[in-house]
Amino acid sequence: MAKRSPGLRFQPSGGERKAQVPVGKKQVLAIERLAHDGRGIAFLDGSSWFVAGALPGEQVEARVLGARSQVVEARTERVLRAVDTRRPAPCVHAGSCGGCTLQHLPHAEQLALKQRSLAEQLQRVAGLEPEEWAAPLVGAEFGYRRRARIAVRWDVKRKALDVGFRAAASQDIVAIDECPVLVQPLQPIFNALPVLLRSLDKPQAVGHVELFHGSASALLLRHTAPLGDEDLERLRAFSAAHQAQLWLHGVGEPQADVPGQELGYDLATWGLHLQYRPGDFVQVNAAVNEAMVAQALEWLAPHTQARVLDLFCGLGNFALPLAQRVAEVVAVEGVEVMVERARGNAVANGLGNLHFFRADLSKPLADAAWARKGFDAVLLDPPRDGAFEVVKQMKKLGAQRLVYVSCNPATLARDAGELVKQGYRLKRAGILDMFPQTAHVEAMALFEKG
Repeated sequence: MAKRSPGLRFQPSGGERKAQVPVGKKQVLAIERLAHDGRGIAFLDGSSWFVAGALPGEQVEARVLGARSQVVEARTERVLRAVDTRRPAPCVHAGSCGGCTLQHLPHAEQLALKQRSLAEQLQRVAGLEPEEWAAPLVGAEFGYRRRARIAVRWDVKRKALDVGFRAAASQDIVAIDECPVLVQPLQPIFNALPVLLRSLDKPQAVGHVELFHGSASALLLRHTAPLGDEDLERLRAFSAAHQAQLWLHGVGEPQADVPGQELGYDLATWGLHLQYRPGDFVQVNAAVNEAMVAQALEWLAPHTQARVLDLFCGLGNFALPLAQRVAEVVAVEGVEVMVERARGNAVANGLGNLHFFRADLSKPLADAAWARKGFDAVLLDPPRDGAFEVVKQMKKLGAQRLVYVSCNPATLARDAGELVKQGYRLKRAGILDMFPQTAHVEAMALFEKG
């Protein structure tokens, strides 16, 4: 083989590689439109810029957070020319905290953004539009979040404990003295928490903290090493002063410091009380959750002798209200411990027409023993990955009507396309504003056979 001449230079087949925009660089941009996640989009020198905190029609100075190929991610440093729709962010930590990214956008505009995101995903992925658009389900803009995870990190060099929320587009922790989206009963606990944690003899043993509010307030402390007696007493005194339960999470599952303590939430419309433990999935927005359950039952409209299937049933959030209206509910969940919790909730609420099963819901299930009789209606509330394997067999289950609750419009659109292939039509769809001030989109869709 001939030797390659050292004087020759070879380029990639696509031509000369373009230099990446350096992190930290500041750039003045004209914002043209909004991305689905609420970031402004600008175009410059062949690159698409996604700019957090910017709105269409604005001119902003942005700082580069990262770049790859022809995509640049940035955040707004200064608004040089604002549009009329911009509002002052209600939270002083907006722009630094990574939690609420749409505070500069009025709530009505946030809802419109989420509605567009759902409609575009349905059209682009599946070529679908519902026969009817439902009005958004909404609750309070602020003071809605009944669960929050507080980041904690021991800085070895400074010998100091950082407490707060993760920063936007980084792993840094932003110290926050007030969080407007938390429910009011959690605000005093949240405000006093940093002082408590820094007073511990071994603050470096704290992994993270979670706050909950339902039938009671609760504080869960994740610790990576055993806690000393004095630290335990500090935690107990703090929890007692704030009328909150103390839960500890070391090895294994979280445990209540006082054995037998009960934590739960009410579905007041149906006179139901559901127990849960820290670590279980519960919707963070109580008002929208209750409205969501009511709408799901209204859309599903099962007759009193119906046999209904609830997939990804969790604690029984939909299954228990359904059981009050129909002859039989079969509820299926992928995690055995959640099946046991849901079964316990049914018993505690005096409901004997529910049957709970564990199954791998990423695999076909039409041949399972509990599915062979078929169903009149199906409700499913899958995680972000969706329920593609389930919907591929929906025709075999025989349901005439199906309600799909989604936390990811992309996988909803994908699964909707498959349901249409199974002989269903998209009758109705709408967004659920479970997370105001964020671009997170939850949605509900009704499918009917024929």
